[in-house]
Amino acid sequence: MENYQALLTALFLFFSHLLEIYGAVVIIFSATWFFRHFVRTSKDGQNIRLNLARHLAFALEFKLGGEILRTVIVRTMDEIIFLGAIIVLRGALAFLIHWEIRQDRATVEDGRGP
Repeated sequence: MENYQALLTALFLFFSHLLEIYGAVVIIFSATWFFRHFVRTSKDGQNIRLNLARHLAFALEFKLGGEILRTVIVRTMDEIIFLGAIIVLRGALAFLIHWEIRQDRATVEDGRGP
């Protein structure tokens, strides 16, 4: 039984780290691509900002998924509190990014600009 539990713990930890890496890769590639695009065009900054915010929200969802998977293998109350705090913070960041996307999209659609 201990071997089975150790295998499941290792498996969940592996997939949790994999999701964290996916989120980091999305952040790195999207930030690099949008920065390069911004420097080349030096116009339409509002749409670049909106697209970058969408990609950052997408990356945060990967990272949040990794933290949720990690809750399966926690053993102490301190670990649960620590993971809960991380999940709340990442969830709040995702919420704020989505809220800002909605605000910016409404601004662009109204034609008011930044």
